[in-house]
Amino acid sequence: MAARTVRIIMNGVTGRMGYRQHLVRSILAIRADGGILMPDGSRIQVEPILVGRNAEKIAELAQLHDVAQYTTDLDAALADTTATIYFDAALTSARKEGILKAVAAGKHVYTEKPIAESVQDGLDLAHAAQEAGVINGVVHDKLYLPGLLKLKRLIDSGFFGRILSVRGEFGYWVFEGDLIPAQRPSWNYRKEDGGGMTLDMYCHWNYVLENLFGTVRAVTSKSVTHIHDRWDEQGNHYTATADDAAYGIFELEGDIIAQINSSWAVRVDRGELVEFQVDGTHGSAVAGLFGCRIQPRVSTPKPVWNPDLKTDQDFRAQWKQIPDNQEFDNGFRSQWEEFITDVDAGRPHAYDFMAGVRGLQLVEAGLLSSDEGRRVEIQP
Repeated sequence: MAARTVRIIMNGVTGRMGYRQHLVRSILAIRADGGILMPDGSRIQVEPILVGRNAEKIAELAQLHDVAQYTTDLDAALADTTATIYFDAALTSARKEGILKAVAAGKHVYTEKPIAESVQDGLDLAHAAQEAGVINGVVHDKLYLPGLLKLKRLIDSGFFGRILSVRGEFGYWVFEGDLIPAQRPSWNYRKEDGGGMTLDMYCHWNYVLENLFGTVRAVTSKSVTHIHDRWDEQGNHYTATADDAAYGIFELEGDIIAQINSSWAVRVDRGELVEFQVDGTHGSAVAGLFGCRIQPRVSTPKPVWNPDLKTDQDFRAQWKQIPDNQEFDNGFRSQWEEFITDVDAGRPHAYDFMAGVRGLQLVEAGLLSSDEGRRVEIQP
């Protein structure tokens, strides 16, 4: 069967995530494979249209990857009636304006998170998309990580019994930029540009928690700026105005307590850059990006506290790694394929703008908790 082609306006793919994960490992990879193979044997091929602010950089990417169309004029790209999907990976501070323009042009919209800078802005986008009748989706990439997919299998199988608690550790040391260049863009540390750990990561934690364990009912959180002096991409000193760490306690439905530490000012002493330990009455698991280790009830050791003697137990050796008995595709690509096929079928995407709004609810509740030093309940 002949392939039908979907043209996708991709805004902001000169950035690290937009380029590496969305353009190269998702859309270009799908194109190279001849498109998405559908159950009826047909294929949906993709054709990107690159949009960026830097004309030289966007032209270089287009030439490097054999992309025929690119522009610095978003309005002109949106005026192209042959392009049906708009993707936004631009600065958070510019996201609402771009998405509203795309919705007004009748484009289906897929976007990075956070979808906006506030709950109200997110609701504005959700309402606009609903009124326009366009399919909309928000990136939920961490649900597609091999480690979390293995964790989801454990939950679905009843491995844990009753889940009691979740403990998450995320982060790494982001260099200040003076002696060694920083490995994250400087805007991440400027609140006025949409930066900040809480805004960035609490959107992720909300969809991880609600899709794996349960809806967040209340939060107690502390947002902190540990590193005040940083240097940007040009080597210029600036003062960080956004938080670079957030420490949260989340109360979930079902009386599950989740604690997640998120920091760009921590040196890694764990197997992977993110790990979640889940404890239940019948077993526990520790899941990362790729791996997932388990300890069932029947093989749980019985340590005894004795500060006078060194322990003779190797606690980490008492966990069993779940084998890679399933092939996992790149998570960004997997969700892209789901969104494109949803557009093709004319059906809603599972992770829509309202899912993004719920992420922003957790962000605002976390920041309010930090500012006022109290527990904040989250209304449905």
